[in-house]
Amino acid sequence: MATKIKLMRLGKMREPHYRIVVADARTKRDGRAIETIGEYHPKSDPSLIKLDGERAAYWLGVGAQPTEAVTAIMKATGDWQKFKGLPAPEPLRYPAAKPDKQERFNAALAEISGEPTGEATTAPKKRPAKAAKSAAKAAESATPVAESATPVAESATPVADAAEGGAPTESPDASASTES
Repeated sequence: MATKIKLMRLGKMREPHYRIVVADARTKRDGRAIETIGEYHPKSDPSLIKLDGERAAYWLGVGAQPTEAVTAIMKATGDWQKFKGLPAPEPLRYPAAKPDKQERFNAALAEISGEPTGEATTAPKKRPAKAAKSAAKAAESATPVAESATPVAESATPVADAAEGGAPTESPDASASTES
């Protein structure tokens, strides 16, 4: 039976993931596989390639033919050169290790709790019309209360003087009210 080392597509639209499989040459692309020997994720940066080099060397040794895409992947990992006896390529790039979620949270919290380092790019909008209206209303409401309190205080003074036994003094307002 003729065997091929090929890619089996997985994943959803625009997010492909591949398994590197050994399968009969007559099977469909995503058909039944004899053995899975690796993974390939082309969308991650850099591409993620996991390949079991020993199993790949075994299958190449028993006559399995890799497809063009798998040959390129094997050359990138160095398994093809090892099988052919060629010098090894430069090592693969691996993605940088992600910091722990707790560390990222603490860093973000420290950044937020600190005071802003610069001024805001735009000044906040001021609403002078609303502030002026409220100040005018406060001034109007304070004025009538003060005027009504003043005559009560003046009228209370002559009564207090009369109670003490002294002669009541006439205020200008009191004389105007008696004359009319």
